[in-house]
Amino acid sequence: MYVVQPWAENQPGDVLQAWGPRVRYNPFRTGDTMWNLPNSLTFLRILMVPFLVVVLLTRFSGSEFWGLGIFLLAALTDIADGMIARRTKAVTVTGTLLDPIADKLLMSAAFISLVELGLAPAWMVVVIVGREFAVSGLRQVAHQQGVVIAANWWGKLKTLSQIIAVSLLIVSYQLGHWAMLAKIALWVALAMTVASLISYFGGFWRRVVGAER
Repeated sequence: MYVVQPWAENQPGDVLQAWGPRVRYNPFRTGDTMWNLPNSLTFLRILMVPFLVVVLLTRFSGSEFWGLGIFLLAALTDIADGMIARRTKAVTVTGTLLDPIADKLLMSAAFISLVELGLAPAWMVVVIVGREFAVSGLRQVAHQQGVVIAANWWGKLKTLSQIIAVSLLIVSYQLGHWAMLAKIALWVALAMTVASLISYFGGFWRRVVGAER
């Protein structure tokens, strides 16, 4: 518990622990509360998901470009929140829990919307979305065994390839003869998804299953 010191010589920002010495609280420091800047960006990404779905599934003039803008802005917040959290040492339990949830919601909503629009095969999207649940399950089991399976480069490449694929698929009707690029990007994203799943499963097998033998 913190209480502000009542005497006149206090400076703005000075507080006193009820059981300890005086410390300085900086309200502008991003890591002081749950509602810091990185967590706010994560919440913003979650709030943008329903807007993305509505724009993609509601056909109107320019809807593809509006959808692309919303998707890329949400993807940008994913990059920004992690970078800011690490540089300002504002990593919180809330952010650690919500960030992967926000990522999965965004990508799942985008791909499922593309299936509804007939722009992506359903079986591909099942593999892509299923991978997210599978990796989450592996990490949960590993965590219960005291093992942390950290993100690796396969996971980063998977995310990048999916962002490119979704972006191209959203505007595929506007690409004309270049629309084939969207299909190629989707296949690349699928390959990266499977490769990252194999990578995570390999790490899980070595560090959790292998350790029990």
